[in-house]
Amino acid sequence: MAARLIFFAIAVFWLTMNVLLWRTEFGAHGGEMPVPVELVWRKILTAPDASSLTVYQAGDRTGYCEFSTSIGQEMSAMDADSLPPEGLAKRAGYKIHLAGNVSFGDFTNRVKFDGRLQFSSTRTWRAVDLKISSRQFAVEIHSLATNQTVHLKITSDGGVLDRDLAFADLQNPGAVARALMGNGAETFAGLFELPALTAEAAAQKMAWRASRTRVKIGTEAVPIYRLETEVLGRAVQVDVSTLGEILRVELPGDLSARIDEWTKP
Repeated sequence: MAARLIFFAIAVFWLTMNVLLWRTEFGAHGGEMPVPVELVWRKILTAPDASSLTVYQAGDRTGYCEFSTSIGQEMSAMDADSLPPEGLAKRAGYKIHLAGNVSFGDFTNRVKFDGRLQFSSTRTWRAVDLKISSRQFAVEIHSLATNQTVHLKITSDGGVLDRDLAFADLQNPGAVARALMGNGAETFAGLFELPALTAEAAAQKMAWRASRTRVKIGTEAVPIYRLETEVLGRAVQVDVSTLGEILRVELPGDLSARIDEWTKP
């Protein structure tokens, strides 16, 4: 079970860092999409309300998470009748906070996670801090964009693993997993029903697509933005409200998170 949890942490780490790398390179790439990806990203970073999501695995409720932005946190502290000050994000940029906990199968110890991402006023990422922990292990990730490296620390009963990885290595999940777990990395990929970490699969970069559609939430059909991509051949989907609130996330391994209203009749 410890191996499964460590692999899960590595998968989250790799996905997060590739999203950030995609943000760095986005301006140099084009694409025909119904809605610009940049538009949806801007909505997410300026969401006025926190997103409280219930986490499911294979349809079973297994935890919760909350996603919030610095814009939303500042606005929540203001008087309801006051207008937000101009240039709210230009003073210190943007920040994202993600926190929660999940459990896996018969593993009795819940896994806690707490992550913070910082961006400049032009929405270029500056720093990431992420901690995933249980009673048996802790994974800490820290990176500054200016350093072009990621510091990863894994603490468990078996000792401490400390690694610095270059951004170039993050394009290859197989290389990352092998650097952290040795030659047995491919075995753990099967725990989340991921395909083998072949060179061809690792070479594929995440290509995001964005669209505007309508979904039924509760009794109403509401407009949303939908972000889609693939990670090692598996679909990833994020549904976002028109105000930037995260409504639903679908991940490989039959793992999902969604607002409670999504399933209400």
